[in-house]
Amino acid sequence: MKSKTVNFNPADFEAVKNIALTFPDTEESVSHEGTPSVKVRGKLMCRLHDSGAFIPIRLDFEIRDRYLDSHPEIFHLPDHFKAYPYICMWIHHYDKKLLTEVLEHSWKGLATKKMLKEYEELKG
Repeated sequence: MKSKTVNFNPADFEAVKNIALTFPDTEESVSHEGTPSVKVRGKLMCRLHDSGAFIPIRLDFEIRDRYLDSHPEIFHLPDHFKAYPYICMWIHHYDKKLLTEVLEHSWKGLATKKMLKEYEELKG
């Protein structure tokens, strides 16, 4: 069995993790190949890919396609991810406002109706 080369720097995930953890009921976790990740209710929201090159972020297909079209320099979709509700963001090619927006969409896709209602009330 051939082992994969895991080549990532956890520091590359810090900015993403810090924003993701501002949403309710998110938690820091460890995913595939020991990569850092953030989960919502035990479900993967985002993680550092084990290649260290990008960050898969869970997103509904429709929203994902919009971001792929509007920001092709920031997001891409490797063949492996096409069948799954994820978008992949290149490391270091994002701005904080856009990243926060994408992570909020991701969180909303994983939150319960009750969590969404409380979140909207808090945001006012």
